[in-house]
Amino acid sequence: MPPLRLLLTLCALALPATLSGCFGSDDRPVEVLAIGDPGSTFVGGAQLPLAAQLLRAATTEGLVAFDEQGRVVPALADRWIVTDDGMSYIFRLRDGTWPDGTPINAESARAALMQAIRAQSGQPFGADLGAIEEVRAMAGRVIEIRLRQQMPDMLQLLAQPELGVVYAGRGAGPMKASRAADKERKLSGVLLRTIPPEDRGLPQQENWSKLVRPLRLSATPAARAIELFNLGLADLVLGGGFADFPRLDLAGVGRGSIRLDPVTGLFGLAVVHDNGFLGKPENREAIAMAIDRDALIAMFNIGGWTATTRVIAPGLEGDNGTIPERWLGRTIDERRAVASARVAQWKVAGHGPVTLRVALPAGPGADLLLERLGSDLKAIGLSVQRVAPGADADLRLIDRMARYDRPAWFFNQLSCANARGLCSVAADKLVAEAQAEPSLVKRADLFAQAEAQLTMANTYIPFGVPIRWSLVSSASGFAANRWGVHPLMPLAFIPK
Repeated sequence: MPPLRLLLTLCALALPATLSGCFGSDDRPVEVLAIGDPGSTFVGGAQLPLAAQLLRAATTEGLVAFDEQGRVVPALADRWIVTDDGMSYIFRLRDGTWPDGTPINAESARAALMQAIRAQSGQPFGADLGAIEEVRAMAGRVIEIRLRQQMPDMLQLLAQPELGVVYAGRGAGPMKASRAADKERKLSGVLLRTIPPEDRGLPQQENWSKLVRPLRLSATPAARAIELFNLGLADLVLGGGFADFPRLDLAGVGRGSIRLDPVTGLFGLAVVHDNGFLGKPENREAIAMAIDRDALIAMFNIGGWTATTRVIAPGLEGDNGTIPERWLGRTIDERRAVASARVAQWKVAGHGPVTLRVALPAGPGADLLLERLGSDLKAIGLSVQRVAPGADADLRLIDRMARYDRPAWFFNQLSCANARGLCSVAADKLVAEAQAEPSLVKRADLFAQAEAQLTMANTYIPFGVPIRWSLVSSASGFAANRWGVHPLMPLAFIPK
């Protein structure tokens, strides 16, 4: 057996693996695997895959960042205030330097932040940032962000990896990366080491090298990531979703190693076009009525995972509660009877059988979803055909975590500017009015009206909230949280 594999196997067999044990020693990096395509660690652009997000957050900090519990913490800005009216955020930048030794100041930080914001133009995240009216460089190391309307989640947005700022082509840390091929595990990734405080223009910290450890980040498909974790060749697997969740039982992963993030977001089917059977809202509603969401959840056997028929996840801050779940008081059989009548009416009109092409990712979880959809839609006289995510389709799966838990995030994802399918102009108009409305009560009412418009349009067929899981050999430096964010820097500290 090769020496590295022998060492790792002995570590796995000796005691329950911990991030502070064999892998967390000074001479062995913490091994972190991000589920995704190999090589996706180095992908750039406005929308980053998970591995690239993790790398950017570790090496290119923004004004603020996330800790392991998903809380906003200082980064380039060491403190900030929010004005009483909630329309201005004022940040005091830390007394430090950019990677080339240039002092960090308001002008350079503002320019870098504006570049990051502009890069999101035309993306759903760019719509989330639409509340920003102006970024001003004030005296010395002070930046002010002025808003068009109140945005209580502004710090949450500024902590996103995409708003990490770059100066002279480089980020300011808190870690530095170098490419690191792993021939033993046949992975390509990066080795990450923390930058000593004094090299970032911060006060020197005694015995820094004894407080931290290196990390190695690689991207690999879920099946391989689970295999490596079971072999003791990985400490942490991040980015698991519904498509691969059944692999955990199939591979015999202990439930004690699985962490589920209590996230919210979109998990359902987007209607791609309004041709043929999908041309009428009531026909699109027939599809939504036929789906047995409780049976779908039961197939995955995940405690606490709840279904919803609402476009906007229920219970969010800013939701006034006036939009109920759909079809209350009707059994699934009663709903399917109505849906079957609509399908029959379509066929009687001479249109013939209907086969819906459903774009789904690969994976056993997606296989289960297809099985459920096929059974549910067959009950009302429709059939389904699976196609790849990028292929021409009639229905396309949406599986996205929310960056903040307010209705605006959902509307931005499903707007006519960002949706990859049908949308509602009427809903978009109401959302625009809501976002310009200073009264929180009136804003909530406008959002409710917008949700009602989307509901009647039946352009999105919800199932429930997304599923997000990780595999963890120890909780040191890791915590499940409602945002599903797991920064690498906290993993670098050696537990005391």
